[in-house]
Amino acid sequence: MDKPQPRTAFAPAKEPDTAQDAQAARRKRAMDSLARSDRGRLEAFLAREAADLEVHAVRGPETGLVMVRGRIGGGGAPFNLGEATMSRATIRLADGTIGHGQLLGSDRAHARLAAIIDALGQRADYAAQVNALVSAIEADLTAADERLAEETAATRVDFFTMVRGED
Repeated sequence: MDKPQPRTAFAPAKEPDTAQDAQAARRKRAMDSLARSDRGRLEAFLAREAADLEVHAVRGPETGLVMVRGRIGGGGAPFNLGEATMSRATIRLADGTIGHGQLLGSDRAHARLAAIIDALGQRADYAAQVNALVSAIEADLTAADERLAEETAATRVDFFTMVRGED
């Protein structure tokens, strides 16, 4: 059975050309992982690594709707599939670093925590800790995807048709 591919909405389509592209790709990967992580893990990380940060809200946290678009067969003409609830937040640290957090669902506190960690990931003094957190989250998400694939495979039913020799 094929291994499931990690579900990343923001995976780069090609190898990054410059250091700035590589940094943007790492940040997108981190934002995707932070959005899919559980809120308790983010709270524990901030309590352990950056409990005394001064954080100012720039926007939100707020919850709204986004239009989800789809394509028939993956390549057909796009159409509006429906709306999904999304939360987002933008924060500014005391040193001026801006962080963004956005995720599906209505957990505004989670969006704010993700924004704070996004801002910390841009700072040299916290980049290693944030990268370690993101790697641990990705490993847990990959393991969860593999467990789900195994559970799904256990219920798989193969249908076949017997051909009679009379025809």
